[in-house]
Order: sequence, then C-alpha cells, then structure tokens
Amino acid sequence: MRTLIAGGGGFIGLNIAEALLRAGRETVLFDRAVPQEALVELRAIGPACTVVTGDVRDAVQIAAAFKGGIDSVVYGAAITADAARDAADPETIIDINLTGLVRVLRAARDAGVRRVINLSSGSALGAAAFPPGGGLLDESVLSDPQVLYGITKFASERVAARLADLWRIDVRSVRLSTAFGPWERLTGARSTMSPQFQIALLARAGATAVLERPCLRDWIYAPDIAQAALRLIEAPAPTHALYNFSTGVTYAALEWGKALAAAMPGSGFNCRLAHAGESGNVALHGPADRASMATARAGNDLGFTASWGMLASATHYADWMRRHPWCFEANKDGSVA
Repeated sequence: MRTLIAGGGGFIGLNIAEALLRAGRETVLFDRAVPQEALVELRAIGPACTVVTGDVRDAVQIAAAFKGGIDSVVYGAAITADAARDAADPETIIDINLTGLVRVLRAARDAGVRRVINLSSGSALGAAAFPPGGGLLDESVLSDPQVLYGITKFASERVAARLADLWRIDVRSVRLSTAFGPWERLTGARSTMSPQFQIALLARAGATAVLERPCLRDWIYAPDIAQAALRLIEAPAPTHALYNFSTGVTYAALEWGKALAAAMPGSGFNCRLAHAGESGNVALHGPADRASMATARAGNDLGFTASWGMLASATHYADWMRRHPWCFEANKDGSVA
C-alpha cells in the first residue's frame, strides 16, 4: 500500500510519514522541498520513502506524483497566515490551502485512490471556538471562521464533502487541535509558530520565555496526530466525514515550558509569566483561550486515544531539540506545510 502526502516535507507531513513507514507502508512525499536530514531519518525507518518534487498549484506535477499507484492520500499542504499575510498575499493562501486540495482530489479520483484525508484545523471553527461558559467543541458546532487560514480550512471541509459526493470518492476531513512537536521548523509557511516552538527557540538561545497568560488549550503532540491519521487511513469503513484529532486534555503552555526547563537541567532556561506591565516574548495565537475539542468520535470510530501528555511531550521534545538543531534554523527549506 502506498500513501501520498501532499505537503509531505512539512511539519505534520513528516510526522505522518514517520508513522506510515513504521507501520510498513510505502510513502510518497510530494512537496517543493524535503529536508535531506529528515529524509535520511525516514529512510532509516523504512526505505520505501519516495520524494516527488512538486507544487500543489501545478496539476501536471501532481499527476506525476500518482504514477506507480497510490492507495491513499493525505492533503497537508498549507499556509498558516497572520493578518499581515492575509492582506499581502491572499491568492497564494487560497490557492495552496483550498484550490490545491481540489487539484489533488481530481488526481486522486482519476487514479482510483481508495481514500483521501484532508487535514483541516480547529481554526475552521473561528469565533465558534469560544462559546460563553466553555464546553466541548464537537464536530457539529457551527463554524464562524474570521481569518483566511480558518476560512480556507472550513471551505476545504465543505468542498471535500461536495466533491466526494459528486465524484464518488472517499474523502475524510480532520480538524487538528493546535499541534507542536517534532519536525516543526522555520520554513516561512507558518506566520506564527506554536508557543512550544517559540519557547524552545528561547531555550536554545539561553533566554527566558515570558508568557502574558498561562494559555490553556488542548494541545496535541504531532506524533499523536500521525497515529490518528494512520488509523483513519487504515479504517475499513469510518462512519463520519469529519473528525476532531485532539487529546481531550487541557493544560497551559506555561506549564509545558516549565516542564521543558526541568528536562534541560543545567541550561539556565526559565519559563514564567510576565510581570505587571511587562510584555511577553511568546505569541499565544490570540487573546483568549479556545474551548477544548471533543474526542469521542475519533475514539469510538477509530479507537484513537492520544498518548503524549504534557510531561512526556516536554521530555521527549527536549531530547528532540538536542538531536535536531537544524530544525531551529531560519528558512531551512521551502516546504509549504
């Protein structure tokens, strides 16, 4: 079985590739660039890892990636933009996040692919992710996205569902909670990195990480996303077209930063709240804490339960940082996710 990952050289794409290779699945990484360091590691896990250089904006290059037979596809190409990027380059954001998906779906239909997974995001919920009084955000919540990233992700879910019906292809969308972890790096595709990555950058620089609030969220470690995606790829007959991938557990980015500091004894690194009148140096993806995403559907249908909690992920990531210094270098490559 061969799985094609569009955006396979990106943050989530590489985590999924690693899980697929460990499960014995042939994997095709389709992207503008895949870091050589990552490719060496992946091929040490499973040699059946192929790279096809291409862009999701080019239908000819996409078609070339399907040669040799593809059983399943993961669409993970994305530009995670901030307001400045929304204003400056909306065409590229929409083309990669949404129109690229349509091109890949057409190629998948023509190639007779068994299943396509569209990686969406909790950002698709937009303002609906902050209900008065809190509560769990299940897949039935009515979305109200405000920014182009969330708008394109919500649109991708609806477009995928429509074309799945018209073209009689199996397409499933998944909303990822806020991810962090291995393979996250500075490619330019994400305007704001995860708070955890920002904290790690400060730790490497010997600086103190200062947060303006604890920042509570149901963070998800990227290897957990990869395991959930693998389960959805292999599920014989999933019940739903849309799934949340989350931990179902809320904790503070501040506490995770303190756990990272504890996992780096002797480094001198510290993570703390800002003092009165002090500005933070970690961007927190907005001024308020989003409600947690429900996990029952993925648990019941796919048997997925997240494995990485706050302490385990911080300890693992501290070791990852030591072994992958290149992931913290700016503009290491040109991948788009």
